[in-house]
Amino acid sequence: MTSTNDIRRSFLDYFEGAGHSRQPSAPLVPQNDPTLMFVNAGMVPFKNVFTGLETRPYRTAVSSQKCVRAGGKHNDLDNVGYTARHHTFFEMLGNFSFGDYFKEQAITHAWTLCTREWGLSPDRLTVTVYHTDDEAFDLWKKIAGLPDHRIIRIATKDNFWAMGDDGPCGPCSEIFYDHGDHIPGGPPGSPDEDGDRFVEIWNLVFMQYEQAAGEIVSELPSKSIDTGMGLERIAAVMQGVPDNYDTDTFKALIAASEELTRTRAEGTSKASHRVIADHLRASSFLIADGVLPANEGRGYVLRRIMRRAMRHAHLLGAAEPLMHRLVPALSAEMGAAYPELVRAQPLIEATLRQEETRFRQTLSNGLRLLDEATASLGAGGTLSGDTAFKLYDTYGFPYDLTEDALRAQGLQVDRAGFDSAMAEQKARARAAWKGSGQTASEEVWFDIAEEHGATEFVGYASEEGEGQVLAIVKDGSRVDKAAAGESVQLILNQTPFYAESGGQVGDTGTLTGANGLAAEVTETRKQLGKIWSHHVTLSGGSVAIGDAVHLTVDHGRRSSIRANHSATHLLHEALRQRLGSHVAQKGSLVAPDRLRFDFSQPTAIPSDALALVEADVNAHIRANGRVDTRLMTPDEAIAEGAMALFGEKYGDEVRVVSMGSDAEGKTYSLELCGGTHVGALGEIGLFKVIGEGAVSSGVRRVEALTGEAARHWFEGRDARLREAAATLKASPDEVPARVAALVEQTRKLERELADAKRQLALGGGSGGEAAGPEEIGGHKFLGRVIEGLDPKALRSEVDAAKQQLGSGIAALIAVNDGRASVAAGITPDLVGTLSAVDLVKAAVTALGGQGGGGRPDMAQGGGPDGDKASEALEAIRAMLSK
Repeated sequence: MTSTNDIRRSFLDYFEGAGHSRQPSAPLVPQNDPTLMFVNAGMVPFKNVFTGLETRPYRTAVSSQKCVRAGGKHNDLDNVGYTARHHTFFEMLGNFSFGDYFKEQAITHAWTLCTREWGLSPDRLTVTVYHTDDEAFDLWKKIAGLPDHRIIRIATKDNFWAMGDDGPCGPCSEIFYDHGDHIPGGPPGSPDEDGDRFVEIWNLVFMQYEQAAGEIVSELPSKSIDTGMGLERIAAVMQGVPDNYDTDTFKALIAASEELTRTRAEGTSKASHRVIADHLRASSFLIADGVLPANEGRGYVLRRIMRRAMRHAHLLGAAEPLMHRLVPALSAEMGAAYPELVRAQPLIEATLRQEETRFRQTLSNGLRLLDEATASLGAGGTLSGDTAFKLYDTYGFPYDLTEDALRAQGLQVDRAGFDSAMAEQKARARAAWKGSGQTASEEVWFDIAEEHGATEFVGYASEEGEGQVLAIVKDGSRVDKAAAGESVQLILNQTPFYAESGGQVGDTGTLTGANGLAAEVTETRKQLGKIWSHHVTLSGGSVAIGDAVHLTVDHGRRSSIRANHSATHLLHEALRQRLGSHVAQKGSLVAPDRLRFDFSQPTAIPSDALALVEADVNAHIRANGRVDTRLMTPDEAIAEGAMALFGEKYGDEVRVVSMGSDAEGKTYSLELCGGTHVGALGEIGLFKVIGEGAVSSGVRRVEALTGEAARHWFEGRDARLREAAATLKASPDEVPARVAALVEQTRKLERELADAKRQLALGGGSGGEAAGPEEIGGHKFLGRVIEGLDPKALRSEVDAAKQQLGSGIAALIAVNDGRASVAAGITPDLVGTLSAVDLVKAAVTALGGQGGGGRPDMAQGGGPDGDKASEALEAIRAMLSK
C-alpha cells in the first residue's frame, strides 16, 4: 500500500524533476487576499502572480498546500463525518505555470503521473472538458488515447473557473476515477453523478481569458496553468478504498480515538470518530498557524470546529477531555511533512485541553436544557428561535451546536426566530449605549459594528497584511470614498495594526492599494472596544468601500513598543519581589520612546532598592527567556497567579502572557495582557530607570527606557561626564573627587564670607553710617543696612549686637535681589519700655511691606522695596526718638 506521505512526496518529486520550483505550504491565514477567511485552494498563495501584481524568480511551481473550508462561501463543516469526502482541513497538491507551458504540457504531466508513475489503470479514468473547449478535447484524445465517450463535455460553471467578475479566467478539465460498478453513482454529467462511484481526483484550470463584469473581453497575453488534486482523494484511490476516512492517516487517527474512548467506529459512533479525526487536523493546523479560539472571525470558526469535535467526544462517552490526547498521533502521521505541527505541539495540546475543559460544562448544561425544551416536540418538530437564543445568550450554547444536536433527532430550529431575538438584543444594547452618556457623533461606530461586526486583529504574528475596506468615516460621518489630500478613518475587516488600549499606544505605518493609493496611518484607535479605526492621510490615489488594501506596520516603532511593554511586565514583578506583594499596577504608558509605570507604594523607593529592581530586570533580559501566550478565562488565569491590569476590562477569555523563569524554574512574570510583546526577553536589549517619584497619595511612578533609547541615554550621560571632565581638566574617573574638593572649597569660602559679613554688621555699616553705636532717646542704638547678608542670619547677628551693646537696641536690614529683610532686638532691661515688634512694623511699612512680628525683645519682617532700606532704618530711629 502507498502511504499518504509517499503520495505527497512522489507528487512533489515528479514535478520538481520536471523543472518546477518546489514551494512550501503557505500558512492557513491568507497573506494576499483579505476577502478569504482561510486559504481554501492551492492557488491562493500564487494569486498575485497569476494577476501580474507579483513576479517570482520561477515560472513553474509545485506545492502541497494546507487548506481549510469551514467558513464563508466555502463551508463544508456540516457535512464532515457523514460523507466519504468532505473535510474541514485537506491538502491540495498542485502544479502551476505562470506563462510557461499550457494545455498540452499540463495534460501530458497529469496523464504521465497518474498512469505511468502511479500506475492507475487508464480504463478507470474519465475526463471532463468545458463544452466549447475543443482544444482540450482533442489533446486528451491525442495524449491519453481516451475514447470520445470518456471525454465528457460539461456546459456548467463546474468546468469554467474565474477568480472573480474581473480578472483571469478559463475552462477546466477534471479527471475522475471510477471505483467500480459495485458502488452506486454515475459518470459526471449524468443524473447519478452525485454518487460515490466516480470521484474527481484532479482539476486542471487553463487560464486563457480576461473577464470584466462577468464577461470575457479578451485572451490573456500570457496563458497559465493552475491545477489542484485533493491528497485525501488520491490517497483513497491509490490505497484501493472508496472512502477518504479509510486511508492510512485517518485510520491511524480514528484508531487512537477508538482506543482512548474504548468505542469502535461502527454504527452510530462511526460519524463521531470521523468528525473527531477531521476536526483534530483542522484545529491543530490552525493553532500552529497562529489562530486561537475567539468569539469573532477566524478564532470563532476554530472554536466552532473544536466544539463540534468535543461534542462528538461527549457522544462517545469520553469521561475526560479527549482532543489534546490525540495530538501525538497526528504529529506522528503528519509532523515530518509539516514541522510546524511538531513545533507547536505543546501550544496545540494546551489550547485543546483548556477549550474542552471549559466547553464540557457548557455542553452539559446546554444539552440538559435542550432535552427539556425538546421533550414535548414530536418527530420533525421545530425548536423555537427564542429558546435557541436563550441557550446561546444565557447559557453560552452555540446555535450551530443546537442545530447539530437536533439534526440527529430529526428536529429543526426556527432560525428566523433566533435571528429576530438576536436583533432585539442588539436594539436593547444600542438603547443602553445611548443612555450611557456617549456623544451622538459617535453613534456611527455602533452602526458599523452592527453591520460588520468586530475587526479581526492579525498583528500578533505579523506586521504586514491585507485588509478590505468596510467603512470610511470623515468628520464623524460615513462616506463612500476618499481622495489624495483627505484625512479619514478607515475600518477594515482585518488588520495587523494594534489599536491603542491597555496603556499601549496604537501602531502607525503605511497603507497602499489599487488606484495609486498611498496613505500614512498616523494613529490606530479602538471604537466600542472592538472596531479598529485607522486614522489615515492620503498622499496619493483614492480609496473606496470594498477596496483591498495592503497594510504595513512601522516595524522599528512596533519593535520598540514591544520591548517597552515586555519590560513593563518584568518591572512589575521585580517591584513586587523587592518591595512586597502590596505593589499593584495603577496605570501605565507603553510608547515607542519610553515606558511609564504607576503602582501602589506608600513611600519613596530607596535608591539601593531601585537599583536592585533595575538589576533584576536586566538579569532576565540577559537570560533571554521565552515569552509565551495562552488563552484562558479571567478566573482561570487569576487562579494560576496571573495579575490583572489596572483599568482593563476583560471578556470571557483573556490572553495570558508569561515570561522568564526564576531560580527554581517557575514562571517569573504572569499577567493578563492583550498587548504585543517580544518573542524572547533578550530582544529588549537593555533596561534603565530614569526617574522615580510620587503621582498621588500612595501611588509612585517609575519611568524607564529600553534598547536603543536606553543606550542613547547612557551615551548622553557619558558625553556630559566627559564635558565636565574637560572643564575640570581631569579624567572622567577623577571627576567625583575633583567635584567633592570644589564643593568643600566653596563651603569654606562661604563660611569665610559669612564671617566677613558678620564682622561688617557689628563693626560698620553702609551708606555712611557711623562705625559704632549712637545715642537716641537716651538709649544706645546700633543700626546697619548690609548688602547681601543672608536673611536667615539676621536674628543671630542681632543677638550678637545686643551682647555687644549690653543695654540698648539693635536693628539690621539685609538687602538681597532688591528685597529687604529687617530684624530688631531690645536688651532685657529695656523690654518694658520699648517693643521690637513696633520698631519692625515701622521699618516694614517703609519697605513697602505689611505686618512683621515676633516678641517684644526680638521681631522680624520684610518688604519688596530694598532700595528704601535707609528710609526703613530712619523710621526706626524716629520711633526711638519719641
